[in-house]
Amino acid sequence: MSASNTHNQQNVRQTTEESLKSFKVLSQFASENNIGLNVTVATSFGCPFEGIVPQNRIMKILDTLLLHNINRITIADTTGMANPKQVYTLTKSVADEWRNFEFGCHFHNTRGMGMANILAGMEAGIRIYDSSIGGIGGCPFAPGATGNVCTEDVVHMLEEMGVKTSIDLDTLIAASHKLKEILGHDLPGQVAKAGKSSRKYPVPN
Repeated sequence: MSASNTHNQQNVRQTTEESLKSFKVLSQFASENNIGLNVTVATSFGCPFEGIVPQNRIMKILDTLLLHNINRITIADTTGMANPKQVYTLTKSVADEWRNFEFGCHFHNTRGMGMANILAGMEAGIRIYDSSIGGIGGCPFAPGATGNVCTEDVVHMLEEMGVKTSIDLDTLIAASHKLKEILGHDLPGQVAKAGKSSRKYPVPN
């Protein structure tokens, strides 16, 4: 479900409304069949074709979605356009408005701000984040888009900050190395290359 606009503003509203209308059917089906429903609102912070997405637009979409039986909503920076200030402002508003609902965030590292955006979301009270081993993935329709935030980099950052993740970082790094072998090319992740910051090396002669 995309929150961004297109060149024809009227058509955009109709497209979004149509998506929300279709979602009503999905929500009903999920409820009738005891299926947990998670929703992602894509391009919540910006669109490479239209620019910044107004915060009030996202709030209205969330307000409509929350009329349905949903387990979690993920606010996604699908094309890596968000900055930490923008992330904090939106996620703080969301967390304050719907205190008893579980939200998550999805960031890409397209412009090197993925990790900082996670910290901004954490400061606002969001505790659930998507990531990918090695930082693989990306957005095929966004010009110049690179991968998602790297799982082992995120885990390393949080553990170094004293935030417990219950994830074995050494095993995660080993999995990233194996993934590199499988894919046959270098991966964007940093910790798998440099090692944990707690690692000590012998002093060179």
